[in-house]
Amino acid sequence: MFNDSRPVFELSNPAGLYDPRDNGYSHVAAVAPGARLLFIAGQGGEDVHGRLPSAFSEQARQALANLSTALQSQGASLHQVFKLTLLIVDHDEHRLCEWVREVDRVWKDRAPVCTLIPVSRLALDGMLVEIEAVAACS
Repeated sequence: MFNDSRPVFELSNPAGLYDPRDNGYSHVAAVAPGARLLFIAGQGGEDVHGRLPSAFSEQARQALANLSTALQSQGASLHQVFKLTLLIVDHDEHRLCEWVREVDRVWKDRAPVCTLIPVSRLALDGMLVEIEAVAACS
């Protein structure tokens, strides 16, 4: 198990591209050579018993908690995530604002690179968000 929580990547927003921080992501992640990569399957907003809250914001928060649990199983944390793929059912500006609040809560000004994909449905009835992640550890 690896317990070194130092970031082994740099996040940046190059000149010539718009500043994405208000939308909760960075443009570029550069991972150091030799870093150990962790690929985390899409995590939904269900609790340990498989229950899904009805509110998007609650599901987003629980999905991040589930992602954290998966990372901790490998001695890593959310602060070592450099790439997210985010699937949101019936995406709109309101849900984007709720997501950005969660990003700010977890990552502050070091938001990972992220691709947000609006979808009409996810794997389970009532599932509103799914978060896949890639993390880098030393």
